Amino acid sequence: MTWRSPDTYHPAGLRRGSATSNFYDDRDNLTKRRCGRCGARAAGYDRGEGRRRWRALDVGPTRCYLEADPVRVTCPEHGVVAAQVPWACHGARHTTAFEVLVAWPVVRMNKSAVKDVLRVSWETVGAIVDRVVARDRARVDPFDGLVCIGIDEISYKKGHRYLMVVVDHGSGRLVWAKAGHDRATLQAVFEAIGPDRCQRIRLVSCDAAEWIADETRANCSGVIVCIDPFHVAQWATDALDVVRRSTWNDARKKGMTAEARQLKGARFALWRNPEDLTERQQAKLSWIKTANGPLYRAYLLKEQLRQILHVKHERAIEMLQAWCKWASRSRLVAFVDLARRIRKNQAGILNALLNRLSNGLIESTNTKIRVLTRIAHGFTNTDHLIALALLDRGGHCPTRPRQ
Repeated sequence: MTWRSPDTYHPAGLRRGSATSNFYDDRDNLTKRRCGRCGARAAGYDRGEGRRRWRALDVGPTRCYLEADPVRVTCPEHGVVAAQVPWACHGARHTTAFEVLVAWPVVRMNKSAVKDVLRVSWETVGAIVDRVVARDRARVDPFDGLVCIGIDEISYKKGHRYLMVVVDHGSGRLVWAKAGHDRATLQAVFEAIGPDRCQRIRLVSCDAAEWIADETRANCSGVIVCIDPFHVAQWATDALDVVRRSTWNDARKKGMTAEARQLKGARFALWRNPEDLTERQQAKLSWIKTANGPLYRAYLLKEQLRQILHVKHERAIEMLQAWCKWASRSRLVAFVDLARRIRKNQAGILNALLNRLSNGLIESTNTKIRVLTRIAHGFTNTDHLIALALLDRGGHCPTRPRQ
């Protein structure tokens, strides 16, 4: 089904005083026409290049199209372009109402299902999501009011392909994402935020990568960099596993087959929190306590550090310093190195504890991005993935159609 606009929409057929004469006028109101790209008032150029059509909302099982003859205008910034129309974005082949209908289910269904139900191509779904997000971000400043942000990266494809993401801790929104994982990518974050708004940022949570802290301090004066406590706990878990593998190799080389087998199966008993252990894992931990002192000492160091990272007041300072002394005297190489690493990053770790800040919100956002990637069965275009993530986690998803 095709709906053709009446003659009153054509410059040659407009009647003075008609309902549509405020938008298109043949002679008197040429300056009231607007540029299709920026929306600025522009002088008329000609009657256009002929009839165009836009896919509109279907009428039952029947496809519906809207046809019109848009005029062209001369924009001081963009030159000769098609005039703005009230039902679609510039360059789009679908009406705004149809794009909203596509954008709402795309974060809840895979793109294949969306394209089959709405009878559009796979590439069209991605392009529509890009336009919906760009239109909403042009309407609302996504960087307004940023005071406390989190910076992290997520692997979205094999071969060390990363997205750098920025989340606002205040609102919980994903405010920015870009492909890459280096200084240039992070610098692009602060360039997008702008120098004035960068000076308003007070807290930044991140991992312990030095280049992230360096770039953040260079762009945001007076900012407090907080190193995520969950990353620090992961360091301790990794050090514990190094000790476990070392003791397992020693037992295997000495021909202690039964003990080596027990140590190999003790991985999850050592990793899990004590309150989450099963009876079998508790028995395994009791055996380690009596059979292997160094490994049990490494387990106690890991658990002690985990408890310290839950302390959210100034007592954490002396507790962390005491833990570093204990780890340095433990005669466990992995934990001696860990104590040295924690001392090096002690200021950022304590900033996170005293300000009660972590990357937990960012990790949940990363998990959602992975879910969106799986639902869509992967992406060949990174820009479409970023647009879909911003649509869902950035607060740009439109409300349910007809709501």
